[in-house]
Amino acid sequence: MLTGFYTMMVRIRKVEENLMEVFSRGEIPGFLHVSIGQEAAPAAVCAHLNANDCISTTHRGHGWAVAKGIEIRRAMAELFGKREGFCLGRSGSMHLADAGIGIMGANGIVGGGIPIAAGAAFAAQYKKTDHVAVATFGEGATGEGAFHEAMNFAAIRRLPMVFVCENNGWAEFSPKSVHMPVESVTSRALAYDIPAVSVSNKVVEIYEAAGEAVRRARKGKGPSLLEIRCDRWYGHYVGDAQKYRGKEKVEEAMAKDCIADFEAELIKGKVLRRKDLDRIRAEVSAEVEDAVNFARQCTYPDVSEMLEGLYV
Repeated sequence: MLTGFYTMMVRIRKVEENLMEVFSRGEIPGFLHVSIGQEAAPAAVCAHLNANDCISTTHRGHGWAVAKGIEIRRAMAELFGKREGFCLGRSGSMHLADAGIGIMGANGIVGGGIPIAAGAAFAAQYKKTDHVAVATFGEGATGEGAFHEAMNFAAIRRLPMVFVCENNGWAEFSPKSVHMPVESVTSRALAYDIPAVSVSNKVVEIYEAAGEAVRRARKGKGPSLLEIRCDRWYGHYVGDAQKYRGKEKVEEAMAKDCIADFEAELIKGKVLRRKDLDRIRAEVSAEVEDAVNFARQCTYPDVSEMLEGLYV
């Protein structure tokens, strides 16, 4: 299990590092938002989920899609805008989806994915399945009406849902202090009588907390909220100069590396040796590079295909 956590975290980071590189070269259209520094959350939470469980993410959702099991080659093709992608190259980064394994899609609207996850949870309950829905969002989304409405609905209906807040201290360009009057997002769950816990950016700690929340949901005991205190290494989008937080704050964030910290724990606990870590990194690098090359060789949709998939 620990090796699996490490492999997944490295896979997520390698995917996003490669995306930053090809985006900077102009190979990917639109905007790109990466979650480097926050890999522990998706790796830990999605370890409890299966293909029938659903997730909704923010615009910063590549890591969650990878952790949920999206095929990296086709996902990369989608981000490149190619026909072989999951949505024929139309979704781009901010709407990446694969309904076949419960990835309901990233969302460019702050908090927009939360009620979608609530709908998936309601469907699971209505159909009397043991499926669970997970909504992921940043702390900025907890000021949105969609967050509070979904929390209220989930609490009243005792939906099989887990609210996961990646609290990285920044809502786009705004520090938490200017938009959130409470120290922890867990305070906001109190109004809806929803159990909530706040954990650090450590994969095992997140896994244990998420496990309790997912088990509770599967047993029909209702929703939970999990806050993960993490750090966003890069700006709101790739290319963001980050003048609003300055070099010192950026370096402070980068000094907190959930992957490097976990590597140290694995070596200290004699779970893996340095050569094992190097081997995993090399294998993952080759896997992601293969996906990038696959996407480059794929084809762009033709103009004649623009109306495919539309209802009218």
